[in-house]
Amino acid sequence: MNTKTYDLGVLHGDGIGPEIVPASVNVLDAAVAAAGADPITWRELPLGASAIDSHGVAVPDETLAALDTVDGWLLGPHDSAAYPEPHRSRLNPSGTIRKHFGLFANIRPAKAFRGGNAIVPGTDLVIVRENTEGFYADRNTFAGTGEMMPTPDVAIMHGIITRAATERIAHEAFRLALSRDKRVTIVHKANVLRMTTGLFRDVVREVGQQYPDVTIDDFHIDAATVHLVRRADKFDVIVTENMFGDILSDLAGEVAGSLGIAPSINSSDTRAMAQASHGSAPDIAGQDIANPIAMILSSAMLLRWLAAKNEDAALTRAADIVEAAVDLTVAEGTTTRDMCGTASCSGFARAVVEATSRI
Repeated sequence: MNTKTYDLGVLHGDGIGPEIVPASVNVLDAAVAAAGADPITWRELPLGASAIDSHGVAVPDETLAALDTVDGWLLGPHDSAAYPEPHRSRLNPSGTIRKHFGLFANIRPAKAFRGGNAIVPGTDLVIVRENTEGFYADRNTFAGTGEMMPTPDVAIMHGIITRAATERIAHEAFRLALSRDKRVTIVHKANVLRMTTGLFRDVVREVGQQYPDVTIDDFHIDAATVHLVRRADKFDVIVTENMFGDILSDLAGEVAGSLGIAPSINSSDTRAMAQASHGSAPDIAGQDIANPIAMILSSAMLLRWLAAKNEDAALTRAADIVEAAVDLTVAEGTTTRDMCGTASCSGFARAVVEATSRI
């Protein structure tokens, strides 16, 4: 059995981040111990509003340098809209980190829980979101952004789709599908955005020819939202460009039960970052009522990514334990208020830690 010791970064972020990130650390420590793996070494690093206070910037250079030396990291949500200027107008912390490390794949599962309050019970899908270009202006250029204002009354945005980035994310989607139900759905808007999302659709189909065991279909983005609301349980892997992926994954999270249960991982071939799909929820920060499931499951995704990269069976077992412990906790009736329960954030995390000993 692989006995590699992992060094993981911890960035609490803003809002509910200092509540849900420590909860995730506690769950991971318990699962790793239950799996018989070596303990994780955690390195807390400054980021967000507290880093502006202490270092004068939201993402200090020392944080980026430290992330370059660890095996992966947990990133809490940020509340960059509340930062003072000039920090508010700069690329936000998660965008800065994604761009710095070239994290091109954003993998966002949506899975309904036993005992949860899913709109579509049985939902179990994954959205594979291209993370470096598309119609998101903060990440589709080497320098500057894809937005400009030639006059105070005119704003222009450009979107970028390239063959290279599309091929890269397509392979991620098809490889993932091979481990699931072997179905990939391409989401685009090629009836209107013919050259851009048309290129995305066509290149994904070309890559799909290398995966003959995988069934491929496609939907326009507007039709995809309708189908997700009515029959999310019929989807397996969805691959799409950046903005469409962001919108669909939030919808899928709610359909599965709550955006508070929607995890994600941002990765390249060599780096990975666990980051919940939701935001910092400043309106409930500090009240111990946030749902930590998304962050906990994002952390489990990081364990699974590291396990695959290092062929570490013990770490795979730890990821399995985390997921099973969360599922068991919800099935037994312990949920936070966004899932119609009464548990606190810390109380839910304690219940999951206890459940790791029963998996």
